[in-house]
Amino acid sequence: MGQILGKLDEVILRTIEEKDIDDLYQFIYGETNPEWKKWDAPYYPLVHESREDFHKSVEKATSKEVPSWVIMEVNGQILGTLSYYIEDSQSMWIETGIVMYQAADWNKGCGTKAMQCWITYLFQTLPIVRIGLTTWSGNVRMMGVGTKLGMQVEGRMRKCRIVDGIYYDSIRMGMLREEWEAHHLC
Repeated sequence: MGQILGKLDEVILRTIEEKDIDDLYQFIYGETNPEWKKWDAPYYPLVHESREDFHKSVEKATSKEVPSWVIMEVNGQILGTLSYYIEDSQSMWIETGIVMYQAADWNKGCGTKAMQCWITYLFQTLPIVRIGLTTWSGNVRMMGVGTKLGMQVEGRMRKCRIVDGIYYDSIRMGMLREEWEAHHLC
């Protein structure tokens, strides 16, 4: 098992290992129109990577002192991944996200627990004062996760995302370090 970065109840956050790469590749590229992609920024097409390029992408994300892509698992089974990227390197503003690959795992609270551990880990290991989460108004579950974790809606860009011919808002949520530390431990 990879290095454990956080644990809350049955949900474990850990680093990606070599043995996980084929499973992740299958989750992401194994289906033509995966269900998870209908919720994870569906306005951006899923660009297929070769296995070799995917392996390089995983190595790059996991070779950092603070990995930018990690696994969420329950009972030894991979449910999804969490990630972050730097939006602004000067202020170290980062954005984070989560993908759960199988619809059968949704709506059970595992994603919220994983995000709680992930955000705690990021605040503990990176010199950041705020963390953001960007989604779209059609992804009610993701907005619910942010709300449950105490994030505030900091921005709403109206009707700027089109999904299946319908306009949706882009939603920016966020939390400051001091707000997080006052409410969460993992």
